[in-house]
Order: sequence, then C-alpha cells, then structure tokens
Amino acid sequence: MIKTLKNIIHEENFLSLAGNMTISFFGIASFALLARSYSMDVFGEWVIFISATALVEMFRYGIINTAIVRYLSGASHDERLKFIGSNGLIGIIATFVIILLLYATLFAFYGSIHNSGYELFFKWYPLLALINFPMNAALVIMQADLKFGKILIIRSIESVGFFFVVAVNFLFLKMTMYQLVISFLVVDGIASGLCLLMSWDGLKYITKATKETTKVLLHFSKYTTFTLIGTNLLRSADTFIISFSPLGTAAVALYSIPMKLTELQQIPLRSFAATAFPKLSKASMQHKIDEVKEIFYTYSGAMTYLFMFISLITFVFADLFILILGGKQYLGTDPVTGFNAATIMRIFSVYGLLLPIDRMTGISLDAINKPNINFLKVLYMVVANVLGDIVAIFIFKSLSLVAVASVFFTIIGIWVGFYYLNVELSLSYRGIFTYGANFYRTIYRKIKTTLNRFL
Repeated sequence: MIKTLKNIIHEENFLSLAGNMTISFFGIASFALLARSYSMDVFGEWVIFISATALVEMFRYGIINTAIVRYLSGASHDERLKFIGSNGLIGIIATFVIILLLYATLFAFYGSIHNSGYELFFKWYPLLALINFPMNAALVIMQADLKFGKILIIRSIESVGFFFVVAVNFLFLKMTMYQLVISFLVVDGIASGLCLLMSWDGLKYITKATKETTKVLLHFSKYTTFTLIGTNLLRSADTFIISFSPLGTAAVALYSIPMKLTELQQIPLRSFAATAFPKLSKASMQHKIDEVKEIFYTYSGAMTYLFMFISLITFVFADLFILILGGKQYLGTDPVTGFNAATIMRIFSVYGLLLPIDRMTGISLDAINKPNINFLKVLYMVVANVLGDIVAIFIFKSLSLVAVASVFFTIIGIWVGFYYLNVELSLSYRGIFTYGANFYRTIYRKIKTTLNRFL
C-alpha cells in the first residue's frame, strides 16, 4: 500500500496537478482578498496590470518555450546543453528589447498612460522582467524534463509567498497599489534567487549556444510565439477591450470575478497538457503515429469527462463562488455597471466544457511539427473573439455577450484544430470519448485491485 502511494505521488500527472492546484488555490485566495481590500476601480487597475503582464510574459517566453520543450524531449546530452544555452541567450535578448520598448512608450506617452489604468504596468513590469527571468528560464527546462516536483517548489514559493503578503495587507497593512506591486516583485525575486542558487535556470550554458540550435528554436517558434500570444489574448482581450470602453475599470473588476473562477477549470487542464505535450512530441519525433493518436484520445477524453463534472458544479453554485471570491459587493446585479457576475459565470461554465478538446488539438499540432496550422487556428479564434467583444461591448453594451463570444470562438477553434489534425492522423470524435472512458476504467481497476489486496 505504501509503495503504491509513493508511486502515485511521484507520478508525472499527479505532481503536475498538485503543482497547478497549489498555484491556483493560493492565486484564487490572493485574488479574493485583493477584491475585498480595494474598491472596484482600484482593483480593476490590478487586474489590468496582471493581464498586461501575462500577455507580455507570453511573448517573452513564447518565443522559445514550446520549441525548447519539444527539442529537449529527445535530445542527446551535448545537444541538450546547446539548446539550453540558446534558450537563455534568446530569452535575455528578448527581455532587454521588451524593456526598451516599454520605457520608450512610457516616455513618449507619459501623460496618456498616467491617466489610464496601465500606469502600473508600464512603470513596474520592466523591473519584473529582469527579476523573474531566472525563474521562468528554469521552469521551461523543468517542464521539458518532466521535473514537476521542482516546478511545484518554485511555484509554491511564488504563490504562497504572495498570498502571505496579501493576507497581511488585508488584515493589517492596507498598502497602496504601488506598494503591493513592489511586494509582488520581491516575492518573485526570492523564487528567482533559489533558481540561481541551485543552477536550475541553465544560464551557465549560454556559452554553449550555437548558431544552429538558436536557429532551430527560432524557426520552430516563428509560429508558436504568435500562437501563445494569441492564446493569451483569448483570455485577456476581454479585459483590454472592456478597459478601453466607456464601461471603465469597475466593469473590468466585475468581469474579472467570473473569469478568475474559470481557473478552477484550468487547473487540471494545464496539468494534463503539461505532461501530454512532451509525450506527444517524443512519439511524433519517433514516428509512432498510433501512439500519438492514443495519447491525444486519452487526454482529450479524460479531461472532457472531468470537465463535465466541474462545469456542472460551477453552473449550479455560481452565486456561491462569486460570493466566496469577490464578496457581497459582487453579488446580484451591480447598481453601477448594471451587470450580474453570476450570469457571466454560468456562461463560462458552458465555455469550460469545450476547453479540453480545444487545448489538446492545439498542443497536438505543435507536437507533430505543425505550429503553422496551430497559429492559424488561434488566429481564427482571436479574430472571432475580438469582433465578438466589440459587438458585445460597443453595440449591445453587455458583459454577458462578451462571455458568449468566448463560447463561440472556442467552437471555431475545436473545428479548425480537429479538421487539420484529422488530415495528419485520421482521427474520429468517437475515439475521444471511448479512450476517455477507458482511462477511468483503468484507474478504477487499479484502485479496486489495490484495495482487494489489503482488505
């Protein structure tokens, strides 16, 4: 029994899920306390800062993240060091280019930025980019190596540390938003410091970078970079468009509550995807097409069944989740904005049902070396999302229709992704549900066998 438990604890999917659960739990807890610590307008500024940061981070690391995971999965020792070196070199160059662009923009448009909700981002993100570079460099290498135990350590320092700051602030300090951002930077600095101390970041191998390995990573990433940016835009475009509309930062804050709750659905999705991609990549590079299909079917089906349960919970208990996360001020129809967060949450529950197949078609296209097709898939989704948001906000002035646009663009993504995967792999929708059911049958048999041994 003890041996079985040890095997489960050290299993890749379990460690990945545990890491994402830890991050998301403390992330949601921090979000809930922040929503109660500040007014809607001020809290909206924090949401804009985090959303803009996530978008630029996606560009900075999206340049090579997917590529480095793919190529490290099947690299020899010498090739591995070269790829890690190229990873660090490209990351450093990208970081300094972004810093220069942001400061130049701030200098040129200081008046406009100062009077908007984006001042925090332009002033503080460049420093954050320097501070968290070692941490992010380490995380991508660990994902490629399936070292989810170490990922859990780093992410725990980051998420638990910031939660501690937020909790102290809520109970005693009452920091300004500027002080909160500085605290956020300090916590990330501690996590990065550990990565430097333990040499997990791989920066010492920069000298081993070669022109060939750098070119390989950049060639593969010319599509995946924009794919990852597009993927992030699918989550953050709503926030940006609302922030530029007459609805203002209060509407951003209200919409962010049900959006944050969708992270409950994203926890297992991120975990399973993180373990599926290296496996798909390795099978693809070894030309094991049947294995690629089996992995795709199993992960897509298992997550879809799981999300049916999760979406049902979030739909039925939408009001309770809104109360837990945002507090009473977000319950019911808001008298200022005229919108209902629980209604938006229920629409997002339907959106959640579609996420597994959409995500798996995307990472599978990258894994079989079709990043250009995945880029087109995401491009179609982004265009549909932006157009839907503009119509919803500026014509109908409805946040609920913004959420409906999310359902619509995800359906488009599934159709496009599955169509192109089918050309390469000859797939069927039925296989998703068949293999998904077999996944849970196998787990049930293992549990039953283990229990019968000790009962």
